[in-house]
Amino acid sequence: MTGEIAALTTALCWAIAARLFRLLGRSFSPLAMNFWKGSISIVLLSIATQFFLPSVSLPPSAWYWLLLSGAIGIGLGDTFFFQALNKIGDAQTMLVAETLAPIVTALLAMAWIGEWLSWQQWLGIAVVIVSVDMIVKLQKRSALELFSLSGYVFAALAALCQAVGAVISRDILVSYELDAFNASQIRLIGGLVIITSLMLVMKQRWLPETVNAIRTWGLFFATTLIGTVVAIYLQMVAFSATKAAVVQTLFASSVVLSLGLAWLLGERVSRATLIWSLIALVGVAILVWLA
Repeated sequence: MTGEIAALTTALCWAIAARLFRLLGRSFSPLAMNFWKGSISIVLLSIATQFFLPSVSLPPSAWYWLLLSGAIGIGLGDTFFFQALNKIGDAQTMLVAETLAPIVTALLAMAWIGEWLSWQQWLGIAVVIVSVDMIVKLQKRSALELFSLSGYVFAALAALCQAVGAVISRDILVSYELDAFNASQIRLIGGLVIITSLMLVMKQRWLPETVNAIRTWGLFFATTLIGTVVAIYLQMVAFSATKAAVVQTLFASSVVLSLGLAWLLGERVSRATLIWSLIALVGVAILVWLA
């Protein structure tokens, strides 16, 4: 159950950070935001790994695979996701990405590392995926009118990259004695290489446009701490303890948790959305307790 709880806590961190990063998106470009949150996170994780944790000894192949996992899952995956957002909006992007990622992860895990799911786990995955899709449709009906073939391709590629990154991480974490802090740091370095390369090629703006730099950077640091440092550490804990497809599905519950936060902040939630949220929680319960 440790892995499932870590995955759900990761989803909660993402739900909280998503609201804050949305505010910061007025000042940062998507790639610049990715670059700075990755850079800050690496510095913070380096402090933990260098001064508070014993050194780890990994073969070069393990380093290579973890770096590749970060480059694909974080660097390319996030970039494709942002491209899809620009093409077809957040609703359709989430529908495609959150639906395909757990399924592709399950298939890759079976083919790559021989990780099979029980029928109860397949049931839980199906309940969560259908519920999340319905919630997104209910929340963003107008956005569903958008159509762009390239946007759907980018969303599918984002899901594929998430799945590949998840399975590689799971494989390395169960094969070697590696703590979540070091694993997170290595993955972020791989992702940052891709993001930096894209920043240079596309000649993106590096610094934010803001009238209050201290406030902007302070909020950015706090959001990065929650949404990247803590979240990616818990993500690695989850992958080390639980099957990759189950973890990837529980990550999708961030949509439901976002609605819970909205309700706590006094925002209105429709009855249909509430019903599907409860059904999604049934799926989560199956994955956590019954599977």
